Amino acid sequence: MYITILTLFPQMFDSPFASSIISRSIKQNKVTIQYINTRDFAKDNYKTVDDHPYGGGVGMIMKVDVIDRALVYAKKLYPDMTAHTILLEAAGELYKESNALRIAKDTQHLILIAGHYEGVDERVKTLVDETFSIGEYVLTGGEIPAMVIVDSVVRLLPGVLSKDESPKDESYTKNPTYLEYPQYTKPQSYKSMDVPLILLSGNHKKIENWRKEKSIKKGSGSGL
Repeated sequence: MYITILTLFPQMFDSPFASSIISRSIKQNKVTIQYINTRDFAKDNYKTVDDHPYGGGVGMIMKVDVIDRALVYAKKLYPDMTAHTILLEAAGELYKESNALRIAKDTQHLILIAGHYEGVDERVKTLVDETFSIGEYVLTGGEIPAMVIVDSVVRLLPGVLSKDESPKDESYTKNPTYLEYPQYTKPQSYKSMDVPLILLSGNHKKIENWRKEKSIKKGSGSGL
């Protein structure tokens, strides 16, 4: 998969993507990630990417013409691929595991646009395929949401995770209403907290049933 991120702060991605599974995926050529500085597509001498909102109000709004030029450039990077474009902003649809699964399965070139300031010109939404938010809270920009989407998608790509790391039994993967069952490892007893005896029984059928029960209980009543 090819991922292109339109951002005013490319340097924010250096450390998060230089370690763990993302770094390994890049080294193994499972994914290529590159950044486009949106400011490079401003045409005035001051490289202006935002302006005051029409009708008044606080804050600054990112300009549609600047983002559009950056987006056109991004799509031309891989002209033989159909790009899937996503805008990250607070008013977007709540991002879920089902979105990550679909994107990982169907997308060759993923373009993420990180909004900033008080948001983007509403007309930007006509230029993209989807608009996502990662939660009902306010962030300073779309860079962290972009990192979340990249992490959630890349780990689902074929060959990225080993057999032991497989996401098939993880929270939200099998059934979005259930969370993963509780997990334990050594020591068997720690500060009067013991591993459930069923997990030591060796009875795989009973263990499977226990895990299903615990998954249901953990997920019940949760709005996450």
